[in-house]
Amino acid sequence: MHIRFLEVRDFRNYVHARVELTPGVVVLTGPNGQGKTNLLEAARYLSVYSSHRVSGDRPLVRAGCERALIRAEVLHGDRHLRLDCVIAREGANRVRLGGTPRRVGELIGAFATVLFAPEDLSLIHDGPAVRRNFLDGILIERRPGLAEVIRGYDRVLRQRNSLLRSARANHIPQSQLQSIASWDTQLAEFGAELEQERWLLTRALVVPLAEAYRGISGTDDQAIPRLRSVLIPDDLSEHPTIETIRERFLRALEEGLETDLQRGTTGVGPHRDELDLLLSGLVAREYASHGESWSLALALRLAAATVLRESSPAGDPVLMLDDVFAELDAARRERLAALISSYEQVLITAAIPEDLPEFHRPVQQVHILAGQVVDAAAGAPAAADGAAAGEPPEGSDPHHPVPPADVEAR
Repeated sequence: MHIRFLEVRDFRNYVHARVELTPGVVVLTGPNGQGKTNLLEAARYLSVYSSHRVSGDRPLVRAGCERALIRAEVLHGDRHLRLDCVIAREGANRVRLGGTPRRVGELIGAFATVLFAPEDLSLIHDGPAVRRNFLDGILIERRPGLAEVIRGYDRVLRQRNSLLRSARANHIPQSQLQSIASWDTQLAEFGAELEQERWLLTRALVVPLAEAYRGISGTDDQAIPRLRSVLIPDDLSEHPTIETIRERFLRALEEGLETDLQRGTTGVGPHRDELDLLLSGLVAREYASHGESWSLALALRLAAATVLRESSPAGDPVLMLDDVFAELDAARRERLAALISSYEQVLITAAIPEDLPEFHRPVQQVHILAGQVVDAAAGAPAAADGAAAGEPPEGSDPHHPVPPADVEAR
């Protein structure tokens, strides 16, 4: 799978740009702060319909504009997917597939991407929620229907916690809290499926994570993912059934109800899971050096790419590496280049081209300057700064003023 063209209008610091992309390695070059990362962010957005850099969509819309547009054509074998998304500063976004309006939930997973960015060091050192979100993001790309399961679990959890807080505030004893049984049943239904999928994904990551870490680091250190959950025993080697997890969850909720009432929150469930990342038996967030953390975070993304290419109906994911090679020494650059060599398309940003190794395959150079694609060697000439590029995008306005100088760009 690869992106044939990417077009943005009023997105971040771009007025309008369109670039034709080739299979193989695509290198986005240019000084820092010109908008290289913004193009990766736009491509990734059409895969998961959220940004890896901000929690909301407002920062994605260029200053002074009401909406932004991202458009791309993705090729997967004989399939051509034409994807459009209009991002509104206020109100609902609009998405289309082949010109036909769709719901966002229908398009998540239409094509798969894996992006590594410097922010991914948080996967190693930040709290458990970051690693849970990492797992859930892969789950949704593998099986888009799980997005509804995750949303359902979060909704029921909020309702149960609200009931617990209300009961605590009004001094309602446990014996009079009959309505909580209904929330427990629903929570266990959603939670058991989510927990099983997380366990299976963690198992699927074991081999590719170990191989990717050894490949990047050049050492024999063992990198191992381990899911910690009270709902699945640590020593479990066989496939845990949903029924078993559900029963264990219901018992844990019942046994912990008194404590939950005292605290006003639910103390057990997938929202308490932890994904431990171990290096030679030690928890990485406590012991890993900066170099080890960088290699482990990168290996984790490469392991995710391996899992997706083996199980996603969308095929080979588009691999995106944002400002990675500058942080690696020459030997690790070469090893990383070898690890990514088999992917159909790899998008890379680099401020200094000399930081890049030899890829031993076709490389397209795309030069970015001040929110414009000024050169796309090996690709078609890029439209920039409002120049025509085929039909006018829906929701565009060629008369928008130039953005102020402080618009965010990377």
